[in-house]
Amino acid sequence: MEEMLSGGELDVLTGDYLAELTMLILGRDRMKDPGRGYAGTFLRQLEGSLALARERGVRIVVNAGGLNPAGLAAAVRELSDRVGVPAAVAHVEGDDVLARGSWGEGVLTANAYLGGRGIGACLRAGADIVVTGRVTDAALVSGAAAAHFGWSEESDADRDALAGAVVAGHVLECGTQATGGNYAFFAEEGIDVRHPGFPVAEIEADGTSVVTKHPGTGGAVTVGTVTAQLLYETAGARYAGPDVTARLDTVRLRDAGRDRVRIEGVRGEAPPPELKVGLTRMGGWRNEVTFVLTGLDIEAKAALVQGQMEDALERAGRRPAEVTWTLARTDREDAAVQEEASAMLRMAVRDPSAETVGRAVSGAAIELALASVPGFHVTAPPGKGAPYGVFEAVYEEAGRVPHVAVLPDGRREDVPAPLTTQVLRAAAEPELPEPLPGGPVRRVPLGTVAGARSGDKGGSANVGVWVRSEQAWRWLAHSLTVDAVRELLPETADLTVTRHVFPNLWAVNFVVEGLLGQGVASQARFDPQAKALGEWLRSRHVDVPEEICEGVVSP
Repeated sequence: MEEMLSGGELDVLTGDYLAELTMLILGRDRMKDPGRGYAGTFLRQLEGSLALARERGVRIVVNAGGLNPAGLAAAVRELSDRVGVPAAVAHVEGDDVLARGSWGEGVLTANAYLGGRGIGACLRAGADIVVTGRVTDAALVSGAAAAHFGWSEESDADRDALAGAVVAGHVLECGTQATGGNYAFFAEEGIDVRHPGFPVAEIEADGTSVVTKHPGTGGAVTVGTVTAQLLYETAGARYAGPDVTARLDTVRLRDAGRDRVRIEGVRGEAPPPELKVGLTRMGGWRNEVTFVLTGLDIEAKAALVQGQMEDALERAGRRPAEVTWTLARTDREDAAVQEEASAMLRMAVRDPSAETVGRAVSGAAIELALASVPGFHVTAPPGKGAPYGVFEAVYEEAGRVPHVAVLPDGRREDVPAPLTTQVLRAAAEPELPEPLPGGPVRRVPLGTVAGARSGDKGGSANVGVWVRSEQAWRWLAHSLTVDAVRELLPETADLTVTRHVFPNLWAVNFVVEGLLGQGVASQARFDPQAKALGEWLRSRHVDVPEEICEGVVSP
């Protein structure tokens, strides 16, 4: 926070503290203490930076309120008094709908994703600091921009402008992911991410923006880094929000100088009539054991360990409700390093009972130590098991969800739902470019010519893939199909995979339904948030035309 306030010009500083997993964690905190439920890290950051923010006239908008925005707003006022720096504090509430609906058994949190209109009301009323609960990540930026420019949401021009600010907010929401962090071509492009700067959006009255960063900070802002973040955790062309639906297929990116990328051409449509509501609940208890299998006969060793464990659990009458096995062949032949001669056999278990996944599993695993495969050992002593959570998205009519701006003077302002809505439908697929003529190909990793960025949305995952030339786009658009992805990523073979095409970005985006089970908190797979799914895809070998490879890979 101090770096952003001191490093360059700012009007508004935003902070995104919430994720699906965070809501579950805050829900458990609230169970222990009803006065908790917000991100205390914000207060620690603010304590050393409040004076600087007020001195420079920077307003602060954060969703750190989590499940208790009123509690965090009160804590901020207390901090303001304690450090002797006056600040007008407001907050937004209404997203917590746990008590308002029949959400089913065991629901811990239920929060609607509100838009930016409450934020705008607080800023127009003179707030220096605005604290919210669950709003869309992009609303922190779009709400501030709408308040600054006076956008109405009901005219086509203002709707386009608001959609442009939503896209800028989406680029900013994950911080340094837009300035070279987690970027596919970091090595090739020589981006130094030891201490990357955070992104800044210079937003104009028509919603056009330039993404940049403070002078002298590390990392980089390029068309590639911004493209990667645009594709992150998205689906189709219609990027729906509570205030506006932004058309991602209209986004155009343009290099505007060193560390400056212009976002233009964004069109907006009326938002859907319903709000997304995120539900979290405790799913049960889980445990895992990873057996290290070394040297020869890996498949036979894996079969023996699995058979022994299954037999031990069955004989004890304590088999967990769900048992999954994964064998990762990380071993290589004639390895000079012992680790490189080893494969990992992972056993993951789930059950409603903590006892069933605890000693019953860990004891059975360790008791094999002298009577199993040669070279028997595990990566770590098995634990007692841990609780896991489940995330589910449902939808509620926007007009049924309260949206209240609590202004700095304590007045409560009801924020109405948008007057005009539009049922969300899939956009028509655009025309594909002319395919490249046939010619010689070279078998190389896909990542030689394409970047990727992947992430999670509940139990689904997305992976966006883009290229950096029109010639490569003519190849990618016709080659990286749903069938090709299913072949390259066998874990997706039996799942629903949908492809979305973005010609302006030279990109395709794949949504894989159900890959992550019941969401990140359920820890359903080795990479529970699909953060590395794109890099796995880039590592797979494909046939690429020689003319695209020229200048990219050595002969």
